[in-house]
Formats: sequence, C-alpha cells, structure tokens
Amino acid sequence: MGSILVTGSVDGIGQRTAAQLVARGHRVVLHARNEERAVVAKAALPAAAGIVVGDLRSIEETTALARSLAAFGRFDAVVHNAGIARLDAPERELTRDGLESTFQVNVLAPYLLTALSPPPGRLVFVSSAMAADGLADLTDLRYDTRPWHGVEAYSRTKLLDLALAFAVARRWPGVLSNAVDPGWVRTRMGGDAAPTSPDDAARELVRLAVDVDPGALASGRYVSARDWRPERSRIDPLGDELLLRCAQLTGVELPGPGRAGGA
Repeated sequence: MGSILVTGSVDGIGQRTAAQLVARGHRVVLHARNEERAVVAKAALPAAAGIVVGDLRSIEETTALARSLAAFGRFDAVVHNAGIARLDAPERELTRDGLESTFQVNVLAPYLLTALSPPPGRLVFVSSAMAADGLADLTDLRYDTRPWHGVEAYSRTKLLDLALAFAVARRWPGVLSNAVDPGWVRTRMGGDAAPTSPDDAARELVRLAVDVDPGALASGRYVSARDWRPERSRIDPLGDELLLRCAQLTGVELPGPGRAGGA
C-alpha cells in the first residue's frame, strides 16, 4: 500500500479523496491550513496516518510545511487538491508576501511544495474545465494594471495548474505528473446545484494517485470528462515560463531530473 499526501483535505473533494484512499488501505497524510481545521480533519478521518498544518497563502508557512513532511518519508503520491476561488470578490486580495491570493494558493504553493520535497512516484494537480478560459499570460499576476475579475483570476490559475503538471512531467520523466478536472462538484466552492458529488469527483483523483490501469500510468495528461483539451503548443511554453517565474518569486528552483524517482 502507498503513502499519500492530500492537500486541502479538511472537507470537500480532498476529504473524500483521503477517505477513499484510507478505505483502500493506504497510508494517508492530511493537510489543513491551521490547527483548528486540523482538529476537524483528524476527527473526520481518525485512521489517517497524520496531519500537517500550513497556510498556503504564505511562502514561509508553505516552506515550513514542506519541511514537516520529511517526518513521513518519501510519498508514493501527492494530490495537490488545495485551492481557493474568489469568483464574486469585488477586489483582489494580496497576501503578506504581496501576491494575489488565488495565484499563491492554487499555483505557487503546489510549485513550492513540489520543489522542496523528494519527488513522489505520482503527482496529481487538480485543475478545472474553467482552465479553457484562462489567460496564457504571466504578466500582471497581482492585477496591478488589469481590472480585477475573480472568475478570470481563478480560470488562469487552473490553466497554470495544468501547465505546471505538464512542465513537471517533462522535467521529471521518472514521476507520473498529471492534471485532472474533477467536474462541477457539490462543495462550498461549487455550490448545491452542482451535479457531481465529492465522492464521485474523488474517484478520479484516487485512480491517478494509486491505480495501475494504462490511463493512470501515463504522464503529462489532462484528465477530464468534458470536451476541451489543451493545445500543447500553447501550454508547454507557458509551463516553462511558469517554472522560471515561480522560482523567481520563491527563490527555490525545481530540481532537475536527477532528483526524481521512479513511479
């Protein structure tokens, strides 16, 4: 059985992903952004192997979170599920690092955790069908000059998550790195009208994290039941640029393939 980290596993898709993995006998480490939420997560899933705490809105806390993961050894899979959406927010929110919060949580944090941790066998980045409307553009990430628009900001981060998954797959050929669109899901983010349950959405994340069917053993893929597919000629250069930009913002480069392990 594998050792798996699921970020953002207090509720929603992340919690159900962790629960399904535990039910299948895997050693699962949960993640919460603060101690109060960690208590909730552990109470909901007491069979989890442990829980780590860190606010992904902070480079300092994300760095400390990566260090705390060393106590669990190398993971067989990491599911980068944590994310925020400020779709109706009237104005941008800057973190204490001076970054737009949606970008920092959804994109920069998974980059930093990936760059600072021993490469797992598999990486699963949660994207969205809204990536189809995302700007393939890394200028003005803080919305200093572009008018703030919450839906646009979220869509761009989901496109960047996809680009990050592909970029890591190219950089680390020994790691299975994929992006998944879980669908429109009944969570706090998705709302009660969404047609997909968190359990149904979690099944695809679980498959990519641990199953051995041919689809789960591929790398550099975007998995979605919907029609849109990314244009690699547009996404791959964006991913290379994103790695450079994230390294500049964090001071941490993604290591080369020599540090990557097998699947």
